[in-house]
Amino acid sequence: MDDQDNGVTAADTAFANGEDTTPAAGLISQYIKDLSFENPNAPAVYQNPTPPAIDVQFNIGAAQVGDEVHEVVLKIDVRAETDGQVAFIVDLSYAGLFGLRNIPGEHVQPFLLGEAPRLLFPFARRVLSDAVRDGGFPPLLLEPIDFAQLYLQQSEQGVQPNVGDFGQA
Repeated sequence: MDDQDNGVTAADTAFANGEDTTPAAGLISQYIKDLSFENPNAPAVYQNPTPPAIDVQFNIGAAQVGDEVHEVVLKIDVRAETDGQVAFIVDLSYAGLFGLRNIPGEHVQPFLLGEAPRLLFPFARRVLSDAVRDGGFPPLLLEPIDFAQLYLQQSEQGVQPNVGDFGQA
């Protein structure tokens, strides 16, 4: 017998039993789950020439909401203060529904807490920037974040958030 390609491809073996077993992940939809902007010291805060100190906190939560469907929530909390006075506070929960099919169990959590937030972040960043700008301040442009690297660092440190819980990023 010759050593020839028998014409069988990986796709053929994935459908060999009539069932699609190919791993797939996709973003079904994304949305603002919660958005709050507070400007408690307006209009006096606009008279202060000192730029505010800005503190930004991230949390990521994931929960299964249906068969092969998970919701990932990227929560961003921003607090800006000038000379001990609150300039503004923004709380944003930006979420996405992700369909996961035939994904090995050990890859689900890294996807939901690393890759999914990376996909959501640019959209959440825009919503946050627009809210701050619409509140009368210069737009807040957050630097890109490597959520996958943060997930790996936390895993190496023994911090292992459970899917369904919020983890500090």
